[in-house]
Amino acid sequence: MVPFGLNMKCDVLTLFPDILSVYLNESILKRAQEKKLLQVRLVNIRDFTSDAHRTVDDAPFGGGAGMVFKPEPVYRAMDSLKEDGETRKVILLSPQGRPFNQKMAEAYSGETARLVFLCGRYEGIDERVRNLVDEEVSVGDYVLTGGELGALIIIDAVTRLIPGALGDERSIEEESFSWGLLDYPHYTRPREFRGMKVPEVLLSGNHREIETWRRKEALKKTLAVRPDLIDALELTELDKKLLSEIKEEYHGSH
Repeated sequence: MVPFGLNMKCDVLTLFPDILSVYLNESILKRAQEKKLLQVRLVNIRDFTSDAHRTVDDAPFGGGAGMVFKPEPVYRAMDSLKEDGETRKVILLSPQGRPFNQKMAEAYSGETARLVFLCGRYEGIDERVRNLVDEEVSVGDYVLTGGELGALIIIDAVTRLIPGALGDERSIEEESFSWGLLDYPHYTRPREFRGMKVPEVLLSGNHREIETWRRKEALKKTLAVRPDLIDALELTELDKKLLSEIKEEYHGSH
């Protein structure tokens, strides 16, 4: 996690900066920037083309469907970033990349280098662009129109880990994946809504019972939806007891 006094600096190389600016100027990301905890520079790759049409793509050698991202504007854009002398880690958003997860978010949050997100488009990028890249990252096993959404996902996930970015730092510790499990159910007022009542334990004021209930519900949800997370978890004696109860309840109801 980033120590107090440090922040996250990143550049996003994209053909569509407006896609990112809308999201970056709302909610937690906006407040993080106002607090100087996050700095994002949007770099329009079209600004580094050399023709009147600002061409960034061309047909692939050897034939085939679609267009390919040209190397020249990407290299020029990257060269322009070197002028401030900062060290950088270049991340290409790509379906061929390493799957992004919470552990990677935590690693990026401690990165001292400036993060550069390269957002691809079209059928693919010229292979020579990969010579500029330190790491390829995928945000899921599906195909997106471009890398912009992936860059936003990573920036959002990492920003949440910066001390001071969230109003309550306990939120980080209790969120899904940060503690190895999916989240437990949440409730707020009113106590009853359309016949649906808040569980009595949450109204009891007994913090130990509440924490046990939340842990059990998180285990229950994770076991049902993502059992692989349970397998990777270092179970406490309480976890083992609660899992045994959950399995007994399941078999009893079936």
